[in-house]
Amino acid sequence: MITPNDLFGLSGKVAVVTGATGRLGQVMASALAGAGATTWLVGRDQGRLDKLAAELGGDCVPARCDVTSDDDVAALGDRLREAGGRVDVLVHNAHVGRAGSLRTARPGDYMEAADLAFSAFQRLLGATRELLETAAADGSPSVITVASMYGLVSPKPHLYDSPDAGNPPYYGAVKAGIVQLTRYAAVELGPAGIRVNCVTPGPFPGEGGDPALLKRLAEQTPLGRVGDPAEIATTVLYLASPRSSFTTGANVVVDGGWTIW
Repeated sequence: MITPNDLFGLSGKVAVVTGATGRLGQVMASALAGAGATTWLVGRDQGRLDKLAAELGGDCVPARCDVTSDDDVAALGDRLREAGGRVDVLVHNAHVGRAGSLRTARPGDYMEAADLAFSAFQRLLGATRELLETAAADGSPSVITVASMYGLVSPKPHLYDSPDAGNPPYYGAVKAGIVQLTRYAAVELGPAGIRVNCVTPGPFPGEGGDPALLKRLAEQTPLGRVGDPAEIATTVLYLASPRSSFTTGANVVVDGGWTIW
């Protein structure tokens, strides 16, 4: 009998998750750790990383790293080499998480968002490419980027209490770019046996949000509800596992159908 662990088990694998203490980052890290991977939790706040590692249990490594810093990312790569010399799963989840509009956005906001999305991706690949190639010798290493439905469509202003309460334009712009960057990376890294795929979440609001807003968001999906974070975690687990070994350059949209109408 085939068990879930036979299908999606990651025992002996090494996973790295940036933005690990974020709302979705936590559930992604939990899924990978729960599948048996040694999971490196990457973020800027060591205290929050330590707390998350304690909560998740398993083999989790809290690794403070500012992915916008060349030195920090290089140091992370050195630590990974010293710890075992391979990376099987790299999840790039770090992003700018505030609200805004064209009216409130500053030019620097676009640069900050692009640094977290694009430049950080380049830094991370520079620090881990050799480790991913090592993993390719006996497996199917996976790089997973995280975009957003607002990289595919624009927010609907009437859903929010004010024009400045939705996701800002620089957020959507870089999330659209992440989808295309994923394709470029999949083409370049494919010959080395490294897969690169994107996950595009839809409405996954946090707990304790405004019930009226949650209702409006739910009404925008054919399924009539918002997402449960576990529904993102299982998608990440599939893309991380060898069971998706012939999937690369894909954008897996998990949005309850938001973007289909």
